[in-house]
Amino acid sequence: MPTALMQQLDLLLPVVQGPMTGADSAALAAAVSAGGGLGSLGCGMRSPQAMREAAAAVRAHTQRPFAMNLFVQATPTPDPAQVQRAMQRLAPLYAHFGAEPALPAQWCEDFAQQLETLIELRPAVASFTFGILEAAQVQRLHAAGIAVWGTATTVAEALAWQAVGADAVIASGLEAGGHRGTFLADYATSMVATLPLVRDCVLQLQVPVIAAGGIMDGAGIAAALALGAQAAQMGTAFLVCPESAINTAYRTALAGARATDTVTTRTISGRPARGIRNAMISTLEPDEADIPAYPVQNALTGALRKLAGTAGDAQYLSLWAGQGVAQARALPAAQLLQHLQDEWRTAGGQ
Repeated sequence: MPTALMQQLDLLLPVVQGPMTGADSAALAAAVSAGGGLGSLGCGMRSPQAMREAAAAVRAHTQRPFAMNLFVQATPTPDPAQVQRAMQRLAPLYAHFGAEPALPAQWCEDFAQQLETLIELRPAVASFTFGILEAAQVQRLHAAGIAVWGTATTVAEALAWQAVGADAVIASGLEAGGHRGTFLADYATSMVATLPLVRDCVLQLQVPVIAAGGIMDGAGIAAALALGAQAAQMGTAFLVCPESAINTAYRTALAGARATDTVTTRTISGRPARGIRNAMISTLEPDEADIPAYPVQNALTGALRKLAGTAGDAQYLSLWAGQGVAQARALPAAQLLQHLQDEWRTAGGQ
Protein backbone atom coordinates (compact mmCIF):
# COMPACT_ATOMS: atom_id res chain seq x y z
CA MET A 1 0.00 0.00 0.00
CA PRO A 2 1.22 3.52 -0.74
CA THR A 3 2.28 5.47 2.34
CA ALA A 4 0.45 8.66 3.30
CA LEU A 5 3.46 10.67 2.12
CA MET A 6 3.37 8.95 -1.27
CA GLN A 7 -0.30 9.78 -1.61
CA GLN A 8 0.22 13.42 -0.64
CA LEU A 9 2.92 13.88 -3.29
CA ASP A 10 1.46 11.46 -5.86
CA LEU A 11 4.62 9.32 -5.81
CA LEU A 12 4.80 5.92 -7.50
CA LEU A 13 7.77 4.91 -5.37
CA PRO A 14 8.69 5.97 -1.80
CA VAL A 15 12.02 7.40 -2.94
CA VAL A 16 13.40 10.88 -2.41
CA GLN A 17 16.56 11.80 -4.30
CA GLY A 18 19.03 13.34 -1.87
CA PRO A 19 19.72 17.02 -2.63
CA MET A 20 23.53 16.56 -2.89
CA THR A 21 24.35 20.27 -3.17
CA GLY A 22 27.08 20.78 -5.76
CA ALA A 23 26.61 17.33 -7.28
CA ASP A 24 22.91 17.55 -8.14
CA SER A 25 21.44 18.86 -11.37
CA ALA A 26 18.09 19.92 -12.76
CA ALA A 27 18.32 16.98 -15.18
CA LEU A 28 18.66 14.52 -12.30
CA ALA A 29 15.82 16.04 -10.26
CA ALA A 30 13.54 16.09 -13.29
CA ALA A 31 14.33 12.48 -14.19
CA VAL A 32 13.62 11.24 -10.66
CA SER A 33 10.35 13.16 -10.40
CA ALA A 34 9.25 12.10 -13.88
CA GLY A 35 10.00 8.49 -12.92
CA GLY A 36 7.68 8.60 -9.92
CA GLY A 37 10.07 9.52 -7.11
CA LEU A 38 10.69 12.95 -5.62
CA GLY A 39 13.59 14.75 -7.30
CA SER A 40 15.52 17.34 -5.30
CA LEU A 41 17.57 20.43 -6.08
CA GLY A 42 20.38 21.12 -3.63
CA CYS A 43 20.27 24.92 -3.37
CA GLY A 44 22.48 25.55 -0.35
CA MET A 45 25.18 27.09 -2.57
CA ARG A 46 22.93 28.40 -5.34
CA SER A 47 22.28 32.11 -5.67
CA PRO A 48 18.64 33.21 -5.90
CA GLN A 49 18.98 33.55 -9.67
CA ALA A 50 20.56 30.10 -9.96
CA MET A 51 17.68 28.73 -7.88
CA ARG A 52 15.20 30.24 -10.32
CA GLU A 53 17.04 28.82 -13.31
CA ALA A 54 17.28 25.33 -11.80
CA ALA A 55 13.59 25.24 -10.85
CA ALA A 56 12.62 26.42 -14.33
CA ALA A 57 14.79 23.70 -15.88
CA VAL A 58 13.07 21.01 -13.82
CA ARG A 59 9.63 22.34 -14.73
CA ALA A 60 10.58 22.39 -18.40
CA HIS A 61 10.89 18.59 -18.27
CA THR A 62 8.21 17.51 -15.80
CA GLN A 63 5.19 18.90 -14.04
CA ARG A 64 5.49 16.38 -11.22
CA PRO A 65 6.41 17.50 -7.67
CA PHE A 66 10.01 18.16 -6.71
CA ALA A 67 11.89 19.46 -3.67
CA MET A 68 14.36 22.26 -3.08
CA ASN A 69 16.85 22.10 -0.21
CA LEU A 70 18.56 24.93 1.67
CA PHE A 71 21.25 25.18 4.34
CA VAL A 72 19.97 27.02 7.42
CA GLN A 73 22.95 29.26 8.11
CA ALA A 74 24.04 32.79 8.99
CA THR A 75 26.75 34.68 7.13
CA PRO A 76 29.85 34.25 9.33
CA THR A 77 32.32 36.79 10.66
CA PRO A 78 35.38 34.56 11.10
CA ASP A 79 38.49 35.32 13.11
CA PRO A 80 41.00 36.85 10.65
CA ALA A 81 43.92 35.10 12.33
CA GLN A 82 42.27 31.70 11.97
CA VAL A 83 41.49 32.42 8.32
CA GLN A 84 45.12 33.40 7.74
CA ARG A 85 46.32 30.16 9.33
CA ALA A 86 43.90 28.21 7.14
CA MET A 87 45.22 29.89 4.00
CA GLN A 88 48.82 29.15 5.02
CA ARG A 89 47.85 25.53 5.61
CA LEU A 90 46.23 25.30 2.18
CA ALA A 91 49.09 27.01 0.33
CA PRO A 92 51.06 23.79 -0.38
CA LEU A 93 47.90 22.14 -1.74
CA TYR A 94 47.24 25.07 -4.07
CA ALA A 95 50.91 25.03 -5.08
CA HIS A 96 50.36 21.49 -6.36
CA PHE A 97 48.35 23.15 -9.15
CA GLY A 98 50.60 26.19 -9.51
CA ALA A 99 48.20 28.49 -7.66
CA GLU A 100 47.85 30.34 -4.37
CA PRO A 101 44.88 30.53 -1.97
CA ALA A 102 42.92 33.79 -1.97
CA LEU A 103 40.02 35.20 0.00
CA PRO A 104 36.72 34.40 -1.77
CA ALA A 105 34.26 37.10 -2.80
CA GLN A 106 31.77 35.79 -0.22
CA TRP A 107 31.67 33.07 2.41
CA CYS A 108 28.19 31.83 1.47
CA GLU A 109 24.87 32.83 -0.05
CA ASP A 110 22.49 34.95 2.01
CA PHE A 111 19.98 32.58 3.58
CA ALA A 112 17.24 35.18 3.96
CA GLN A 113 17.36 35.94 0.24
CA GLN A 114 17.41 32.24 -0.61
CA LEU A 115 14.35 31.65 1.57
CA GLU A 116 12.44 34.48 -0.12
CA THR A 117 13.30 32.97 -3.50
CA LEU A 118 12.18 29.54 -2.34
CA ILE A 119 8.79 30.96 -1.34
CA GLU A 120 8.58 32.70 -4.71
CA LEU A 121 9.29 29.45 -6.59
CA ARG A 122 6.85 27.31 -4.61
CA PRO A 123 8.23 23.80 -5.00
CA ALA A 124 6.05 21.03 -3.56
CA VAL A 125 8.59 20.44 -0.78
CA ALA A 126 11.24 22.59 0.88
CA SER A 127 13.78 20.62 2.89
CA PHE A 128 16.36 22.09 5.24
CA THR A 129 19.61 21.02 6.88
CA PHE A 130 22.43 22.42 9.09
CA GLY A 131 19.94 24.16 11.39
CA ILE A 132 16.28 24.74 12.12
CA LEU A 133 13.71 27.28 10.97
CA GLU A 134 11.64 29.49 13.23
CA ALA A 135 7.96 28.63 13.47
CA ALA A 136 7.09 31.88 11.67
CA GLN A 137 9.26 30.86 8.71
CA VAL A 138 7.55 27.49 8.55
CA GLN A 139 4.19 29.24 8.56
CA ARG A 140 5.25 31.43 5.64
CA LEU A 141 6.23 28.36 3.64
CA HIS A 142 2.92 26.71 4.48
CA ALA A 143 1.05 29.82 3.39
CA ALA A 144 2.75 29.45 0.00
CA GLY A 145 1.56 25.84 -0.23
CA ILE A 146 5.01 24.35 0.42
CA ALA A 147 5.54 21.32 2.63
CA VAL A 148 8.44 21.68 5.06
CA TRP A 149 10.86 18.84 5.82
CA GLY A 150 13.64 19.15 8.38
CA THR A 151 16.82 17.08 8.60
CA ALA A 152 17.58 15.49 11.97
CA THR A 153 20.48 13.35 13.17
CA THR A 154 18.99 12.68 16.63
CA VAL A 155 15.52 12.24 18.07
CA ALA A 156 15.92 15.56 19.91
CA GLU A 157 16.47 17.33 16.60
CA ALA A 158 13.51 15.53 15.05
CA LEU A 159 11.28 16.63 17.93
CA ALA A 160 12.53 20.19 17.55
CA TRP A 161 11.53 20.19 13.89
CA GLN A 162 8.11 18.80 14.77
CA ALA A 163 7.70 21.54 17.38
CA VAL A 164 8.21 24.34 14.83
CA GLY A 165 5.62 22.81 12.50
CA ALA A 166 7.58 20.66 10.05
CA ASP A 167 5.42 18.35 7.93
CA ALA A 168 8.00 15.54 7.94
CA VAL A 169 11.46 14.77 9.30
CA ILE A 170 14.39 13.29 7.39
CA ALA A 171 16.17 10.98 9.84
CA SER A 172 19.77 11.04 8.62
CA GLY A 173 21.92 8.21 9.95
CA LEU A 174 25.68 8.20 10.31
CA GLU A 175 25.98 6.05 7.16
CA ALA A 176 24.84 8.94 4.95
CA GLY A 177 27.27 10.61 2.59
CA GLY A 178 27.98 14.33 2.57
CA HIS A 179 27.50 16.81 5.36
CA ARG A 180 25.99 15.94 8.71
CA GLY A 181 22.87 17.94 9.49
CA THR A 182 23.54 18.05 13.24
CA PHE A 183 22.47 21.30 14.91
CA LEU A 184 21.65 20.68 18.59
CA ALA A 185 24.74 18.91 19.94
CA ASP A 186 28.29 18.11 18.84
CA TYR A 187 28.41 15.78 15.88
CA ALA A 188 30.36 13.00 17.62
CA THR A 189 27.55 12.35 20.11
CA SER A 190 24.97 12.72 17.32
CA MET A 191 26.33 9.91 15.14
CA VAL A 192 23.32 7.59 15.33
CA ALA A 193 22.92 4.81 12.76
CA THR A 194 19.99 4.93 10.36
CA LEU A 195 18.01 1.97 11.70
CA PRO A 196 17.81 2.96 15.39
CA LEU A 197 17.37 6.63 14.48
CA VAL A 198 14.47 5.94 12.14
CA ARG A 199 12.76 3.60 14.57
CA ASP A 200 13.16 5.99 17.52
CA CYS A 201 11.79 8.86 15.44
CA VAL A 202 8.81 6.82 14.24
CA LEU A 203 7.95 5.88 17.82
CA GLN A 204 8.23 9.43 19.17
CA LEU A 205 6.96 11.66 16.36
CA GLN A 206 3.50 12.31 15.00
CA VAL A 207 4.75 13.50 11.59
CA PRO A 208 6.07 11.24 8.80
CA VAL A 209 9.68 10.08 8.97
CA ILE A 210 11.92 9.73 5.91
CA ALA A 211 14.89 7.38 6.30
CA ALA A 212 18.29 8.47 4.99
CA GLY A 213 21.71 6.86 5.15
CA GLY A 214 23.04 3.70 3.53
CA ILE A 215 19.90 2.86 1.54
CA MET A 216 20.93 1.72 -1.93
CA ASP A 217 18.32 -0.69 -3.30
CA GLY A 218 14.70 -1.83 -3.07
CA ALA A 219 15.42 -4.15 -0.14
CA GLY A 220 16.78 -1.16 1.78
CA ILE A 221 13.65 0.83 0.96
CA ALA A 222 11.48 -2.03 2.20
CA ALA A 223 13.53 -2.27 5.41
CA ALA A 224 13.10 1.46 6.07
CA LEU A 225 9.34 1.22 5.54
CA ALA A 226 9.17 -1.87 7.77
CA LEU A 227 10.56 0.30 10.56
CA GLY A 228 7.78 2.80 10.00
CA ALA A 229 9.42 5.30 7.64
CA GLN A 230 7.17 6.59 4.86
CA ALA A 231 9.95 7.04 2.28
CA ALA A 232 13.69 6.61 1.81
CA GLN A 233 16.00 9.45 0.84
CA MET A 234 18.86 8.18 -1.32
CA GLY A 235 21.87 10.29 -2.22
CA THR A 236 24.85 8.10 -3.07
CA ALA A 237 22.61 5.80 -5.12
CA PHE A 238 21.85 8.71 -7.48
CA LEU A 239 25.29 10.30 -7.31
CA VAL A 240 26.66 7.92 -9.95
CA CYS A 241 23.79 8.48 -12.39
CA PRO A 242 24.94 10.16 -15.62
CA GLU A 243 22.56 13.03 -14.89
CA SER A 244 24.48 14.08 -11.75
CA ALA A 245 26.94 16.98 -12.05
CA ILE A 246 30.07 15.23 -10.72
CA ASN A 247 33.22 15.14 -12.81
CA THR A 248 35.06 12.15 -14.26
CA ALA A 249 37.66 11.94 -11.49
CA TYR A 250 34.91 11.83 -8.86
CA ARG A 251 33.04 9.13 -10.80
CA THR A 252 36.19 7.03 -11.08
CA ALA A 253 36.83 7.31 -7.34
CA LEU A 254 33.26 6.24 -6.56
CA ALA A 255 33.48 3.25 -8.91
CA GLY A 256 36.27 1.67 -6.89
CA ALA A 257 35.20 2.70 -3.39
CA ARG A 258 34.04 0.56 -0.48
CA ALA A 259 32.35 1.44 2.81
CA THR A 260 35.67 1.31 4.66
CA ASP A 261 37.14 3.93 2.32
CA THR A 262 34.80 6.61 3.70
CA VAL A 263 35.49 8.79 6.72
CA THR A 264 33.67 11.62 8.46
CA THR A 265 35.85 14.72 8.38
CA ARG A 266 35.62 18.49 8.71
CA THR A 267 38.96 19.10 6.98
CA ILE A 268 37.53 20.03 3.58
CA SER A 269 34.52 22.17 4.42
CA GLY A 270 34.74 22.94 8.14
CA ARG A 271 31.62 20.87 8.83
CA PRO A 272 31.64 17.10 9.46
CA ALA A 273 30.91 15.26 6.23
CA ARG A 274 31.32 11.68 5.03
CA GLY A 275 33.45 11.09 1.97
CA ILE A 276 36.22 8.99 0.47
CA ARG A 277 39.61 9.56 2.11
CA ASN A 278 42.12 11.25 -0.16
CA ALA A 279 45.31 13.31 0.04
CA MET A 280 43.55 16.53 1.01
CA ILE A 281 41.89 14.90 4.02
CA SER A 282 45.06 13.15 5.14
CA THR A 283 47.18 16.30 4.76
CA LEU A 284 44.80 18.56 6.70
CA GLU A 285 43.74 16.03 9.36
CA PRO A 286 46.50 16.81 11.90
CA ASP A 287 45.19 20.40 12.16
CA GLU A 288 41.48 19.54 12.01
CA ALA A 289 40.71 21.18 15.36
CA ASP A 290 41.93 24.57 14.10
CA ILE A 291 40.13 24.50 10.77
CA PRO A 292 37.53 27.31 10.41
CA ALA A 293 33.92 26.25 10.66
CA TYR A 294 31.66 25.91 7.63
CA PRO A 295 31.18 27.83 5.38
CA VAL A 296 34.59 29.53 5.76
CA GLN A 297 36.79 26.47 5.14
CA ASN A 298 34.44 25.37 2.37
CA ALA A 299 34.90 28.71 0.62
CA LEU A 300 38.68 28.64 1.12
CA THR A 301 38.99 25.18 -0.47
CA GLY A 302 36.49 25.91 -3.25
CA ALA A 303 39.01 27.16 -5.80
CA LEU A 304 41.36 24.29 -4.95
CA ARG A 305 38.64 21.75 -5.64
CA LYS A 306 37.84 23.43 -8.96
CA LEU A 307 41.50 23.24 -9.96
CA ALA A 308 41.57 19.56 -9.01
CA GLY A 309 38.44 18.89 -11.04
CA THR A 310 39.92 20.55 -14.10
CA ALA A 311 43.11 18.53 -13.66
CA GLY A 312 41.19 15.29 -13.10
CA ASP A 313 42.88 14.83 -9.72
CA ALA A 314 40.56 13.15 -7.22
CA GLN A 315 43.11 13.54 -4.41
CA TYR A 316 42.05 17.17 -3.91
CA LEU A 317 38.29 16.88 -4.44
CA SER A 318 35.50 16.55 -1.89
CA LEU A 319 34.50 12.97 -2.69
CA TRP A 320 31.32 12.88 -0.62
CA ALA A 321 29.81 9.39 -0.48
CA GLY A 322 27.88 7.23 1.97
CA GLN A 323 28.79 3.84 3.37
CA GLY A 324 26.67 2.11 0.72
CA VAL A 325 28.93 3.39 -2.06
CA ALA A 326 30.06 -0.10 -3.17
CA GLN A 327 26.45 -0.89 -4.10
CA ALA A 328 26.03 2.16 -6.35
CA ARG A 329 24.89 1.43 -9.91
CA ALA A 330 25.89 3.79 -12.71
CA LEU A 331 22.52 3.77 -14.45
CA PRO A 332 20.39 6.56 -15.88
CA ALA A 333 17.99 7.75 -13.21
CA ALA A 334 14.93 6.35 -14.97
CA GLN A 335 16.49 2.88 -15.18
CA LEU A 336 17.64 3.03 -11.57
CA LEU A 337 14.13 3.93 -10.44
CA GLN A 338 12.71 0.97 -12.35
CA HIS A 339 15.20 -1.36 -10.68
CA LEU A 340 14.35 0.12 -7.28
CA GLN A 341 10.65 -0.38 -7.86
CA ASP A 342 11.15 -3.99 -8.98
CA GLU A 343 13.38 -4.73 -5.98
CA TRP A 344 11.00 -3.04 -3.58
CA ARG A 345 8.11 -5.15 -4.85
CA THR A 346 10.20 -8.30 -4.60
CA ALA A 347 11.01 -7.36 -0.99
CA GLY A 348 7.32 -7.04 -0.19
CA GLY A 349 6.60 -3.45 -1.22
CA GLN A 350 3.62 -2.23 -3.26
